[in-house]
Amino acid sequence: MTKPTKQLEQLWWDWLSTAERLLRSLHEQTAALTLRQTERVETIQPELDRLQDLMAEIDQKAVACAQELAEEFGTEPNLRSLVQALPKAEAQQLQSVANRVIVVGRNVQQVVAKNRALIENELEYVNGTMALIAKAATDKQSGYGKAVVQSNLVMNQVA
Repeated sequence: MTKPTKQLEQLWWDWLSTAERLLRSLHEQTAALTLRQTERVETIQPELDRLQDLMAEIDQKAVACAQELAEEFGTEPNLRSLVQALPKAEAQQLQSVANRVIVVGRNVQQVVAKNRALIENELEYVNGTMALIAKAATDKQSGYGKAVVQSNLVMNQVA
């Protein structure tokens, strides 16, 4: 394997490793959201942010490496063109890692979308609950409004 090809493959393996850690943290977040453990969700969030930033950094390095490879082979900087320019064994190995990256990337997106939906549902629930409490507090017929003390009126009438 050429050095830039090996470097791209190593970047993708680093990305996959980071993605696996991110998936574990995302699943932990899913559990915390489902169990409505706010403190646990808040504890997990910095790790999620750190891992997502790390993945974005690795992505940028991989793009730069792919562009370097494309220039070296005189092809366009996309996977299909790079694979066609490489020797067969090297191309198969690079394509194999790229396929893993694609599958894991989709898995990450699905879990992020699921967690986002859980968070949005929880916010809607809290918002609805707060609206009901506010309505009950301002409704004159409910038992939750201001209490009117009748005893003073009765005492004044007797006097």
